Amino acid sequence: MSICLAVDIGGTKIAAALVDCTTNHIIERHQIATPQSQQPAIFSTALTSLLMPLAPQADFVAVASTGIINHGILTALNPDNLGGLNRFELVDDIQRITQLPTHAINDAQAAAWYEFISLNSNNNATNMLFITISTGIGGGLVLNRQLQTGARGISGHIGHTVVDMNGPMCGCGRQGCIEKVASGTAIGELGSALFKRPCNGQQVYQLALEGNKDAMKIIHSSAAAVAELIANLTISLDLDAVVIGGSVGLAPHYCEYIQQYLNEKPELYRPHIIPAQSGGDAGLLGAAHWFARQENHT
Repeated sequence: MSICLAVDIGGTKIAAALVDCTTNHIIERHQIATPQSQQPAIFSTALTSLLMPLAPQADFVAVASTGIINHGILTALNPDNLGGLNRFELVDDIQRITQLPTHAINDAQAAAWYEFISLNSNNNATNMLFITISTGIGGGLVLNRQLQTGARGISGHIGHTVVDMNGPMCGCGRQGCIEKVASGTAIGELGSALFKRPCNGQQVYQLALEGNKDAMKIIHSSAAAVAELIANLTISLDLDAVVIGGSVGLAPHYCEYIQQYLNEKPELYRPHIIPAQSGGDAGLLGAAHWFARQENHT
């Protein structure tokens, strides 16, 4: 039986789990808060404390991480999101800590793969897009039943697709990225400006659910932008299905709003919209499953 030490690195938490590669079930799971200093030495110390108790029981490590994983190095389209961790040698550091073969991909790519294999247990999708709409917007692509990571780890970073050329400037250096227009952070910023008081995306969404018309316009604007992105990618990639995840994406009625705006478009632009099913451990399980296949072929 092959055992994977799966690691999911996010902006607020780092989770680690031992995963049985035969059944793809979690045997043991631990979690810590992501160090807020984002200094490499402090981050490395936190990884050591989390991974060392689990490493002796594992055969290899599979990492799902926020940011771009470019040949094992953690980089960022928007450096502000990673602070001192930009260009952090993630794979080398974890390999040093665990003394195990270590692989890494972006967390949305890993979640996309797990959603795909879960979807195909009762579906026959060939081309699938996973979109997570949360604090930011991320994505993962499976084309011809193969996860797309890209030569530089960029594939699926749809949050930095421009949907409004006159929109706000994004930290990646472009204007009007969908992350700046439709994400939870963007919803909060629009709400703060409209209501003239600080509020976050969750508070704006709650106001919308309570019937506030201005808040509802912000939520609908977000869903319409996501629908436009889906339509563009569907006609480019011939998508069968789009899986929607994240705290905003899975909020009440949000998928219905996306579907509403897609229904206004010609049929060719309307893939099957599916709410994500795999929950918070999709990154862990997706990375474990994806890299277990590679380990089995080495």
